[in-house]
Amino acid sequence: MTEQLKQNKEKTAKKLVLIVFAMFGFGFALVPLYDVFCDITGLNGKTADSAATYTADGVDETRTIRVQFISRTAKGIPWQFEPMVNEVEVHPGEMKLVKFYAKNESVRDIIGQAVPSVSPGQAALYFQKIECFCFNQQPLKANEDVEMALQFYVDPELPDHISELTLSYTLYDITGKVES
Repeated sequence: MTEQLKQNKEKTAKKLVLIVFAMFGFGFALVPLYDVFCDITGLNGKTADSAATYTADGVDETRTIRVQFISRTAKGIPWQFEPMVNEVEVHPGEMKLVKFYAKNESVRDIIGQAVPSVSPGQAALYFQKIECFCFNQQPLKANEDVEMALQFYVDPELPDHISELTLSYTLYDITGKVES
């Protein structure tokens, strides 16, 4: 009976080691799987990272969508970064231009990169950026400031139950990643 017990313990140990390796591999696969899932479903509020072409067949003047703008800087980036208007009302299919202000309040040159997110996440599929400062890196010299443009439209196919969405930008310092 002790031989049988020893074999059972070895089988259990092998199974546990296999499970640990499988869990480790699955952990690494989660990030790309999550990105694919978000791209397919539009969850997580990720917007397109390239310019959209204006394709709306017309403006739906029967609906008004309120678009709010929020900005923040990641920890450690000494920039002032804010929308020049906090919200706009737009009819689906109507193009709008808004601007954001950024100032490098540091004594050194910094390259920033803005990362957008739309809430509710389902609306990200319908928020179309034609021109956006988030498509490019934003190099600013010490104490330099700039106005940055965002031109967008909300696709008329936006579900009827969504009448308000929020576009949020987080600005990151990518200086070290670009210069390396």
